[in-house]
Amino acid sequence: MTTTDFITELFCRIDDKMKNEPKHSQALLYPSEIVTLGFLHALKGVGNRAFYRWLERDYLALFPNLPERTRLFRLFKTHQDWTRRFLGKPSLLGVIDSFGIELIHPMREGRSAKQIGKKGISNHRWIVGGKICLAVNNLGEVIGWSWLTANMHDSCFHPVIEWFKDHSVILSDTGFHAKTGDPSNLKCCKRGTWNDRMLIETVFSMLTTVCHLKKVLHRVEDYFQARLAFMTAVFNVLIRWQDWQPDENGFVPVSIAQFSL
Repeated sequence: MTTTDFITELFCRIDDKMKNEPKHSQALLYPSEIVTLGFLHALKGVGNRAFYRWLERDYLALFPNLPERTRLFRLFKTHQDWTRRFLGKPSLLGVIDSFGIELIHPMREGRSAKQIGKKGISNHRWIVGGKICLAVNNLGEVIGWSWLTANMHDSCFHPVIEWFKDHSVILSDTGFHAKTGDPSNLKCCKRGTWNDRMLIETVFSMLTTVCHLKKVLHRVEDYFQARLAFMTAVFNVLIRWQDWQPDENGFVPVSIAQFSL
């Protein structure tokens, strides 16, 4: 499948979800086009300027009404709530974990009062940035997410777990335990138990390899959040594209590597 064919089919799948969303009378792009472009930005995994150069140079024929760069990314920020339509459905067992995202080099910490990242530990090393928390179902689809600065404890993500208290038992590592009490549907698992939790490690691996999530260049909170919203949504679309199903052992072969741009 060529990249043009992929973008075309991606648009068709998005349009099936967005067909009831009306186009503003003064808008240049249809809602499906905005979401498609947001998905491509998250999947490409590069900075705003590099993505816009790539899009304008190679695929302007697919988006002839492409707005100016800064206006395009303001559209992503404004319409990031549309990505909720692409979240997965909760299953009986879910998994949750967090993932550190570096925003600036630690040597640059404190140079600006407007920095949105904070210093914290991720994968046994210090970073300055944020952390995203993903809750996934038994197929690896993201069913809920949130983000905080990197200095926050994983127990601060308890509200994400409580969203699914009537639907799912959520498995986590012991880092989500809080002395003040845990949500009733949270099961903290010790190291080496409940290997089902490895599913979310595969999800994070795919996001790192394909979407280059480990380090991003955003400096404004709203745009960083929009990037995460479109990233989780496009991941779900690509997982459903493959129609993965668990094998007899419950293993789900999650992979989106073939969609790397």
